[in-house]
Amino acid sequence: MQSQLQHNSSPTVEKASWKVWWQLTRPHTLTAAFAPVLLGTALAIENSGRIHWGMFLSMLVASLFIQAATNMFNEYYDFKRGLDNENSVGIGGAIVRHGIQPKTVLNLAFSLYGISVLLGAYISISTSWWVAAVGVVSLAAGYLYTGGPLPIAYTPFGELVSGFFMGILIILISFYIQTGTVTSTSVLVSFPSFLLVGAILLANNIRDLDGDKEFGRKTLAILLGRTGAIRLLAGMFALSYIWVIGLIFAGAVSPWLAIVALSIPSAIKATKGFIGNSNPLQMMPAMAATAKTNTIFGLLLSIGIFLSLL
Repeated sequence: MQSQLQHNSSPTVEKASWKVWWQLTRPHTLTAAFAPVLLGTALAIENSGRIHWGMFLSMLVASLFIQAATNMFNEYYDFKRGLDNENSVGIGGAIVRHGIQPKTVLNLAFSLYGISVLLGAYISISTSWWVAAVGVVSLAAGYLYTGGPLPIAYTPFGELVSGFFMGILIILISFYIQTGTVTSTSVLVSFPSFLLVGAILLANNIRDLDGDKEFGRKTLAILLGRTGAIRLLAGMFALSYIWVIGLIFAGAVSPWLAIVALSIPSAIKATKGFIGNSNPLQMMPAMAATAKTNTIFGLLLSIGIFLSLL
């Protein structure tokens, strides 16, 4: 459980090596940005038979930087609100463990945003300025996730927002900048990513349920209760696989996409890891398994698409 950190107290300062800065990005979450870009691009190659590498790399780097910046905003604002201390589980810890100045973390986040804006401008000039409009909304959502007067992460809508922006939207933009259109297939295939990205946040909120409740958050996990939240998590996993099976039987996608079944053991491990646990540290493996499931699922979908092209 997290305890409140008085801002006038001195954090335990350790030497800030490159590992500290890397950990600040919360690298285990970055795959949630990588996998959707790859999937959207794979769908585009299936649709048009070609790839624009400049668009792909720009979209990939921008998505990774936005995700990393969002994590840094999270670190900064949770510190400012007194939610993090040196014993908190699941944080980068740059501020409270390594003595990095909060302003430095905030400035770094905005710097990553700035690079993403430049990459977005390149993509928009090459495709459509509608991409720029969508990008601005995405940047705002990333900031408001933990910033602003009513952070999205403190409400029951965190899973919905993260799943939409980091799941569906990334896939569709990645598809659009390669093809100049959005198809019904690209929308349908993006839905499991919406569920699994949302599942990452739900898993995080299950782990932090007691601490979040203490600080007055109203997350979905708190509203449903621990048991209800774990059942929802299992349902999100199950629906993701059922959805792909349904698309295959409907003839909307290739049977090769059934390869996603290889990720089922990871989903089972994630669900079982939360059952009967209330200690945040003991639930960390289950959280890692949730993020792993999202990554493997997305990569396997992409592999299935590429196999269908052979």
